[in-house]
Amino acid sequence: MALRYCGALALVAGLLLIFATVSSSESQKSRNHMETLRIPPRFSQKESTEMKEALKGAIQIPTVSFSRNKSNTTALAEFGKYIRKVFPRLFNTTFIQHEVVGEYSHLFTIQGADRSLQPYMLLAHFDVVPAPEEGWEVPPFSGLERDGFIHGRGTLDNKNSVMAILQALQLLLTRNYIPQRSFFIALGHDEEVSGLNGAQKIATLLQARGVQLAFIVDEGSFVLDGFLPSLKTPFAMVSVSEKGALDLMLHVNMTPGHSSAPPKETSIGILAAALSRLEQTPMPNLFGRGILKMTLQQLANEFPFPHNIFLNNLWLFQPLVSRFLERNPITNAMIRTTTAITKFHAGIKENVIPSVAQAVVNFRIHHAQTVQEVFEFVKNTVADDRVQLQVLRAFEPLPLSPYDDQSLGYQLLSQTIRSIFPEVNIVTPGICIGNTDSRHYTNLTTSIYRFNPVRLQPQGFSSIHGLNEKISVQDYETQVKFIFELIQNADSYKKLARHLHDL
Repeated sequence: MALRYCGALALVAGLLLIFATVSSSESQKSRNHMETLRIPPRFSQKESTEMKEALKGAIQIPTVSFSRNKSNTTALAEFGKYIRKVFPRLFNTTFIQHEVVGEYSHLFTIQGADRSLQPYMLLAHFDVVPAPEEGWEVPPFSGLERDGFIHGRGTLDNKNSVMAILQALQLLLTRNYIPQRSFFIALGHDEEVSGLNGAQKIATLLQARGVQLAFIVDEGSFVLDGFLPSLKTPFAMVSVSEKGALDLMLHVNMTPGHSSAPPKETSIGILAAALSRLEQTPMPNLFGRGILKMTLQQLANEFPFPHNIFLNNLWLFQPLVSRFLERNPITNAMIRTTTAITKFHAGIKENVIPSVAQAVVNFRIHHAQTVQEVFEFVKNTVADDRVQLQVLRAFEPLPLSPYDDQSLGYQLLSQTIRSIFPEVNIVTPGICIGNTDSRHYTNLTTSIYRFNPVRLQPQGFSSIHGLNEKISVQDYETQVKFIFELIQNADSYKKLARHLHDL
């Protein structure tokens, strides 16, 4: 009996061993098959030429947003026709649905083969800020290629992302790739003027359809090169939140008069003094109450001596590092709510004391503060009842999106960054100091990440909304490769965010 029992056990053990071996072999075959199916981000010379020419053509369409009530609608409509012409496969593929939302924005729904995987979204916008030709090396809507760069408004903000996303998807389609995970592409037409008719309407539409997203990727940060003094190596910052905003109009109303007998103080003088007090009294330094402290700690060992010592011992050197960060406009914006006087209107004639003086001040709110706290600070700093404060626009800083090991979107971005940018040693979370369309989508996901896969230097950053905006041909092709890889990575990363959902 014991012998028979032992024999049965041996038989069972043998079967289990065979099953485990077969299962392991099948699992390995599955993994190998997945690797075989991966399409490397290599493009022919013809494809590379076509993609840069497509971006040039997009830059030549002046899709300018002047204000919330005024845009170049002719150009916005032309851009819609342009992407149909350049990316025909996106409009003729059975598993891709295209919709126009808010008259000019575009929503693509890409139906994946595996409906159990929760979808994600790629965001970008194709409107741009105005660009007067004075001061530009080339006309801002020329799309001219010179010395390896494509010049023009929108090359960094944000037609490069629009075109890279569509280009990458078309290149995958030409290789007969069928996405496994469903995803959306949302292209806004009014991001530069708050996105109320584009992104907000798309978000409302998707919410009405019951869509919930695994994550969103939008613009908002870069592979940063040369932004931190003494740091010689580039690092990637994925913004996991963005600052809030408050637009205030300061208004002074006085009795008008003749300039030959001026009063002690005029409306212009009163308002100018109030604005000077705001500029001379910056908001509190909040280093240590935000995510930047952790970012610098992650980067500490990338710095040379003695900076690495300071950053590895912030418990001792935090006040010193904090004061150092204040000296640079970009790092200063990361540690406090910023104050920017952006408009000033007063006067009708050189010999008339004006009755009214107005100015608009834009505050970008640190995520350790609230709109109300900033408003009270301004009121106490101005400290003049003759200066009236009117809120034009206000919204709170966004909550932090997750960035731990279990965060699908953050991990996919990190994986793709390390693949496409081998020179990058550190991927770190950060805060977007501007505002993006992604803030309209908080009802669809808690995982919103802002990253533009372009290697950016300080002079490039200053060209955004400034002069001589441009992108290198190589950087743009790298951006296309990044999206090309990200879509495939999202398909092969199946451990998280499984969800049955009808698009």
